[in-house]
Amino acid sequence: MLPEHEMHDLAESIKEFGLTMPIVLDPDGVLLDGRNRLAACELGGIEPRFTTYTGTDQTAYILSSNLRRRNLSEGQRSMIHAMVLSVSGHSLRTHAKLHDISRTRLSLANTVLKQAPDLADQVRDGKLGLDAAGDMVRERKARADAIQAQRDRLRQHAPDLAAQVTEDQLTLDAATAALDQRLEDERLRRRVEEVDAIRLADRDPGPTFSALAERGDIDWHQAHQRAEHYLTQRQAAVSRDQQHLTAIADNWAALRNLTRCPDSADATEVLDGLTTGTRALITRLIAGETEETHQGD
Repeated sequence: MLPEHEMHDLAESIKEFGLTMPIVLDPDGVLLDGRNRLAACELGGIEPRFTTYTGTDQTAYILSSNLRRRNLSEGQRSMIHAMVLSVSGHSLRTHAKLHDISRTRLSLANTVLKQAPDLADQVRDGKLGLDAAGDMVRERKARADAIQAQRDRLRQHAPDLAAQVTEDQLTLDAATAALDQRLEDERLRRRVEEVDAIRLADRDPGPTFSALAERGDIDWHQAHQRAEHYLTQRQAAVSRDQQHLTAIADNWAALRNLTRCPDSADATEVLDGLTTGTRALITRLIAGETEETHQGD
């Protein structure tokens, strides 16, 4: 329909010059062409003039009547053709060839018509561009696909939550958040149990982190934090012990020299300069080295 101000202009023109093109009805009185002219006549209080279409292809007539208007955009023309295509029975390729129109534009119009009839009407009426309508259809489809993916994920991993969404007990977003929390808790649980297994192998005393979480003393997030802290400290201790053993290995030659003459003045001086615990350890190592040497001999 024409905008209001143009409708008033058309009514004034019909008052001044008369209705130059009659309004076309089918044999049953159904309007085929001239809805703007009819509305302008009603607006101006003018008696409309009618004619009856006697042809055999009303669809083709409506199409030609619409496409005769020179003020139609390419998008409007493509949408009108798509609307005719929906009832003509022609294939898109055939229709594009018969009417010498862009197959790409017709395909886009056809997609908008099928997926968003409300937008198709706006394109036909010139209220919305065809490309803009295409973008909106793609956005709607992307949103619909995302929602469907959420629903499928719920049905796969949490049928109980999916049922609550179906029964309107939970929103889709709330159910998705609840599922995410479940999966995160399960991930944390598995990690904590892995660390607990390491603690048991280390013969670490005390209750496991899993037991504390299951008992409700801490939540799984806190259990995970403690488990990761334990691993960090454990790795630091392992690295420290490796460094110490490497230092002993690197200086083992000096220790062997002490075993050759443990009663010498320099050996006695070396040992006297150590702490009691270190001296006792060296003494045991020297004794062990000496015993191995004698057994080898």
